[in-house]
Amino acid sequence: MYLLDTNVWLERLLNQEKSAQVEKLLAKVPSEKINMTDFCFHSISITLIRLKKSADLLKFIRDAFIDGSVGLIRLSPRDTDLIIRAQEKFGLDYDDAYQYVAAEKLSLQLVSFDADFNKTAKGKKTPGEII
Repeated sequence: MYLLDTNVWLERLLNQEKSAQVEKLLAKVPSEKINMTDFCFHSISITLIRLKKSADLLKFIRDAFIDGSVGLIRLSPRDTDLIIRAQEKFGLDYDDAYQYVAAEKLSLQLVSFDADFNKTAKGKKTPGEII
């Protein structure tokens, strides 16, 4: 089971340099084994709306959640202490600490292009390492 970081989704949605890697990952791994956090979902939404890509956002939602089975993970306010501890322990930004805690709490493999996760106990894998 995997937790895909925001940068992985945006890499594909914005057709960036490593988009093909993400496309292969999404083709290889069944959607029911893929998760994202609510934080990630809203970050993607903000980015696509800001770029005036609302049609792309609606297609993404349809593909991931309506036609697909991507899991949506929410941390509770009670998890804030875990997020802060991860920030302090590993020197992460809030968004990275949120992703890290969600992956750790649910025993998910974190998938990201962000090298900041390399300094954590759990680490991360890139889409290329999975495919």
